[in-house]
Amino acid sequence: MSSTFTLIDPSTGTAFDEVPEHDEAETDVAIERAHAASLAWRETAPGERARLLRRFGDVVEAHIDELAALEVRNAGHTWGNARWEAGNVRDCLHYYAGAPERLMGKQIPVAGGTDVTFHEPYGVVGIIVPWNFPMPIAAWGFAPALAAGNAVVLKPAEVTPLTAMRIGELALEAGLPDGVLTVITGAGSVVGERFVTNPLVRKVCFTGSTEVGKRVMAGCAQQIKNVTLELGGKSSNIVFADADIAAAAAAAPGAVFDNAGQDCCARSRILVERSAYDEFMGRLEPAVTGMRVLDPSDESSEMGPLITAAQRDRVAGYLDDVEVTFAGTTPGGDGFWVAPSVVTTEDPSARIWREEVFGPVVAVMPFDDEAEAVALANDTEYGLSGSIFTNDLGRGLRVARAVEAGNLSVNSHSSVRYWTPFGGYKQSGIGRELGPDAALGFTEEKNVFLAH
Repeated sequence: MSSTFTLIDPSTGTAFDEVPEHDEAETDVAIERAHAASLAWRETAPGERARLLRRFGDVVEAHIDELAALEVRNAGHTWGNARWEAGNVRDCLHYYAGAPERLMGKQIPVAGGTDVTFHEPYGVVGIIVPWNFPMPIAAWGFAPALAAGNAVVLKPAEVTPLTAMRIGELALEAGLPDGVLTVITGAGSVVGERFVTNPLVRKVCFTGSTEVGKRVMAGCAQQIKNVTLELGGKSSNIVFADADIAAAAAAAPGAVFDNAGQDCCARSRILVERSAYDEFMGRLEPAVTGMRVLDPSDESSEMGPLITAAQRDRVAGYLDDVEVTFAGTTPGGDGFWVAPSVVTTEDPSARIWREEVFGPVVAVMPFDDEAEAVALANDTEYGLSGSIFTNDLGRGLRVARAVEAGNLSVNSHSSVRYWTPFGGYKQSGIGRELGPDAALGFTEEKNVFLAH
């Protein structure tokens, strides 16, 4: 019999719901049901799978505001973010609805016969979703996995399960067969661990901390089980003196304080060419102090609370170790609030510079030339994202090629689109999500030779 987990509204610190915490036996039942469903789903005509995914996307579209309201309450997201996130689920489903009829193999010239390749689904894919972006990250996994003919078991984070649970219901409403998309709530150490150890699950997608990602990868290695990992980040925002400094300073807060800094793509290190440093800092301060950090139920809020009291305390611990140069404000009260905060340093070994804070804190450091900027940006175990601000097109391309990160933007902070690939270098992950090839990542390539 399942126990329950209490959900806390992060904006007020008060309990508002209970959800089941499933055990290992219940997880196995869900996986076995998914396995049985996968046998028929993989044989479903590509056009029919495509039609059902389009229908799924349409049903999500009809429930955008409902899903957004759940995320505002459960995760403390702003209304603007939550509506975008629900829309991203719709968009991923519509985009990957084009994949079933395009999972094409090759005909390879050989002597004595014909050689062809096929892309076969794994069967059951386990997707482990974090609490920072519960809806999009779930869809980045299940949309291409379903398109490729797999069944999916999906475990949302314990603290943010509500949108995933509702999306699972919407999948059935859209006509997906029972067991093709199963949402199962529970602890990562129980449900997520069983995705790793149950041999019926043939691929695991995990998004979360690098520390846990290493354990997932090690566990999957016991069965030579395929993994996609999207892990931590400590991304740099590099601002050269020839850039539009006003625009760069105005854009910087959104790049790190969006979702209260709980974003592995957050540009939490800002590198500014020394000759432009004072101007940049002068323009950054009003951009930060002017941020509207309000109760997320307020439609004008630009930043909400942190997800839990533990996360708030963790971020506050980083701030206790440094001198804050300037900061914004919060509404206070019993919610899990931390003000958007800026610190300065010239010490590349400083903890605030090296570690992923995962909160609304950014460290700013000057640099003297392009080579130093690249060296400082690459001096990290992570390599997920980053930005370069410059009016020199050659420099923008040159630095983007030199920075060791999977997703870079020049003169913007946009690096995640559902139709372009996303993933990290180094300890930021392995594999790629999204983009035109994502569905292929949920298949095994089979080669068949037919002798003449």
